[in-house]
Amino acid sequence: MAGKGTERAWRVLAVNPGSTSTKVGLFEGDACVFSENVSHSAARLAEFESISAQLPYRRETILSALDAHEIELFSIDAFVGRGGGLVSIEGGTYVVDALLLRDARMGVNGVQHPAQLGSQLAHELAERAGGRSAFVVNPPDTDELCDLARMTGIRGVYRHVHLHALNLKETAVRHACTLGRPYEECNLVICHIGGGISISAHRHGRMMDGYDIVGGEGPMAPTRCGAVPVVDLLDYLGEHDAADVRALCTRAGGFVDLLGTSDALEVSERAAMGDVPARRAWDAMVYQICKGIGSMACALEGRVDGILLGGGMVRNKGLVADIRRRCDWIAPVTAYPGEFELEAMAAGACRVLDGEEQARVYTGIPVFTGFADEV
Repeated sequence: MAGKGTERAWRVLAVNPGSTSTKVGLFEGDACVFSENVSHSAARLAEFESISAQLPYRRETILSALDAHEIELFSIDAFVGRGGGLVSIEGGTYVVDALLLRDARMGVNGVQHPAQLGSQLAHELAERAGGRSAFVVNPPDTDELCDLARMTGIRGVYRHVHLHALNLKETAVRHACTLGRPYEECNLVICHIGGGISISAHRHGRMMDGYDIVGGEGPMAPTRCGAVPVVDLLDYLGEHDAADVRALCTRAGGFVDLLGTSDALEVSERAAMGDVPARRAWDAMVYQICKGIGSMACALEGRVDGILLGGGMVRNKGLVADIRRRCDWIAPVTAYPGEFELEAMAAGACRVLDGEEQARVYTGIPVFTGFADEV
């Protein structure tokens, strides 16, 4: 994708911070010319008192990787990071400005996750490059729920979502291209199946329903407990504190709590070798994923153009076969193993640089704070 008025494609550096590594990719238009997964020692990261305190350390490791490949910051047109730590926002590409940076540093949404470093790293690298543009694209805080999806049976308690929005939307765009249609004309059920599992319904370009995977919704995952009965959870709280329960929702539930590992490959292999607890946990996870797909198909009133599976676990052909067996009566099931997060970030920045998309400005105001007619 060539930039307007230029004879070359835009050079965009995408940065995706994870729990023990930071993925970095340099793109020239659609082509990835360099990528690296910069590893971080868990012991080294444990020295920092907060996620945001890791910023200088992660920045220097990225700069070292770029230096090793003789990549000059001044040769890069824009920097884009995976967003995080923000209030709920509409999907799209956002300019990294002072307000967005403030909220990301604080983790204003109450979720401490390495993704909130994405905007901070993009900003710092852009400044070092002479004040280039910095963006975030479809961060985990993307919330496009329809009104009915927000309701609960408790006054003043509403549903929100935290999902793998970046990969979900990019997978949708790519699949829509295979159908010869724009994403904005498709109805899709899209799953990201990895350490966390996102299931979402996309209607005409909007992620109109999905699960809050850090709030204890959806299927169990390798590191997350998923949905549990509220009354039983209250009993559980009689012997555990709230911090324990939050950990079960984000990093210590699912396979970790049931089997002592977050390694999905290990669990699937143990299940195949006759390990009964592993088989029960694995099959329950797949069962719950399929139930989630069914619920999202109902949210789309059965008008589903495709069921899409992305994420690292989708490399497991048995997993895909099991989901297809249970769900392909709804719509064709298509696997997109792995993730397109770096590509999605670079593409979002290029669309803005090309003038195909208007960059959004972060307001710091959640997309939903309640219904106007409530008293």
